Amino acid sequence: MQTHFEKELSDLKQMLLTMASHAEEAVKNSVEALVNRDDALAERVKRDDEIIDRFEVEVDNLAISLLAKAPLASQLRLITIAMRLSQNVERVGDEATKIAKRALELAQEPPLKFDLGLQQMAGMALNLLKQALDAFVRSDATAARAVIPQDKAIDELNRQIYRQLVALMTESPENIHRGLHLITVSKCLERIADHAKNIAEEVVYLCEAEDIRHSQAAKPTAG
Repeated sequence: MQTHFEKELSDLKQMLLTMASHAEEAVKNSVEALVNRDDALAERVKRDDEIIDRFEVEVDNLAISLLAKAPLASQLRLITIAMRLSQNVERVGDEATKIAKRALELAQEPPLKFDLGLQQMAGMALNLLKQALDAFVRSDATAARAVIPQDKAIDELNRQIYRQLVALMTESPENIHRGLHLITVSKCLERIADHAKNIAEEVVYLCEAEDIRHSQAAKPTAG
């Protein structure tokens, strides 16, 4: 039979996953608002950021109450990591809100006539986030480690988009305002991928009690 403590631990995990689903939806909606020039959807993303913020507070409050019950080492890791994950998820929501704000600004101006690859980048970042969260749900360190090197492709795409926009603004100064907004959007998506990578690193710590942040251990081993 599940103890009261185990029930609360399960509730903590579920709360975190619900929070993550809101953050994922915010990213999808913010990019959709940008692409479709949908002001109403962008405004909704901004409003819904409060929901994600409230979840972070609730996760932290429940985690702190559980810490006071002197859990086992493995449970202690789960509780502390839940707090770290909620911080990363909250920041994903913040990045989505920034994209929504840029979408509102860009909707006031004519769209650029070429595809920068922002939708592709958003898809890659969301896929990374989903993989990291799935690894958390399954307590799968191998899957978590596989997430980490994928961040490099998104970093490179961000650099490509930056170079494209700088060239465009240099050749056509009238595009500077739009270009700067789009550079910010690209950077937001790159940061979302960074948060997915952070989550994956925390999952490795959860499963293996090994902190691989800033270490060579974050790299997958050849097999």
